[in-house]
Amino acid sequence: MNVSDLRAIRNPLIVLAVVLALGTEAIYYLNQSLATARQELSRQNTQMREARTRLQKSGDEKQVIVRYLGDYQRLQKIGFVGDEQRLNWVEGLRLSNQQAQLFGINYQISAQQPYAYAAELDPGQLTVHQSEMKLNFNLLHEGDLMRFLDTLARQGAGFFSVKECRLDRLSSGGSVRFQPNVRAECSLDWITLHAPPLAGDGKS
Repeated sequence: MNVSDLRAIRNPLIVLAVVLALGTEAIYYLNQSLATARQELSRQNTQMREARTRLQKSGDEKQVIVRYLGDYQRLQKIGFVGDEQRLNWVEGLRLSNQQAQLFGINYQISAQQPYAYAAELDPGQLTVHQSEMKLNFNLLHEGDLMRFLDTLARQGAGFFSVKECRLDRLSSGGSVRFQPNVRAECSLDWITLHAPPLAGDGKS
């Protein structure tokens, strides 16, 4: 190959070199772009899976709320869930005294405190409280005690547990037929549940 031949192919060789260089650079950037696209696709897939999980969880929570909302509202209405309803307790005592045909009831209510046996109930995020109520009342006979407690439970004034009751015989004298013969002293625990505040409920 002579000099004239080299001169003839010089320009094509230069063009080929430039094309190869540009092609190599284009392949490099194409690989970089593909890697970036793969990362973005992976990120989008992750976000989509998280969104589906949140949507599924939201749907499950909605089903639970719909399923138990009625029961929750009934428990809330009678004062078992939420704040204490002491006026309802007192009204329940008054009605039970009338229906059981007792001779009147004296009561004392202590301050609210954590329920002593809350751990046995495993309430989760709920907190359980109790307020002790001491009752003093007279009965015609011992059977009136259970009748009174059953009547109080049916009033729907809340949930209570009987800690103890003491019965003492009274001296009647036998001159009056319908008169108290037994004195009762009972201690009840009125129990309430408190749910944690919901996020975004507007309460500070």
